[in-house]
Amino acid sequence: MEISRKSIEPFHARVSIGLNRHYSDELLLKEDVIKAIQAYQAKLISERDVYLAVSISDALIVLRNQKEPHLILNFINYPRFPLNDADLKSEIENLVKHLMAKFSQNRVVIEFNDETVMLDKSIEIDPRIVANNQS
Repeated sequence: MEISRKSIEPFHARVSIGLNRHYSDELLLKEDVIKAIQAYQAKLISERDVYLAVSISDALIVLRNQKEPHLILNFINYPRFPLNDADLKSEIENLVKHLMAKFSQNRVVIEFNDETVMLDKSIEIDPRIVANNQS
C-alpha cells in the first residue's frame, strides 16, 4: 500500500468558549455547541467549499471566584483542505462570532500562532471575578 505525504506550514488556533450563558448559572450543553458548529461547517462547505475542522475538548477556566466549564476549540490548517493563513483566521473569527451570538457569550479569546485576539461585545466582566467575597 502506497502512503502519500502532504506537508504545509504549521498553523494553530485555540479558542476557549464558556458554557455559562452570559454570566449566569445557566449551563449550555456541549452537544448543542457541537451541533451549532456542524451546522456552520455545513453552510461553509455548501456555500463556499471551505472545510473548517475543529477538535473539541473540555476545560475549566478559573479566575478568582469564577469556575466556569469551557470548551476548547483547536484548529489547524488541515492539509487536505488548506487555506491561506489570513483566510483561515478570518473563518475562525467568523465562526467564533457566530457562536458568541448564538450562546450569549460576552467575550472570547482566540490564540493564533502570531497573535492573541479578544472578541468583546461589552466591557462587562463576570461578577464572580470582580466580587469581593471569596468562595
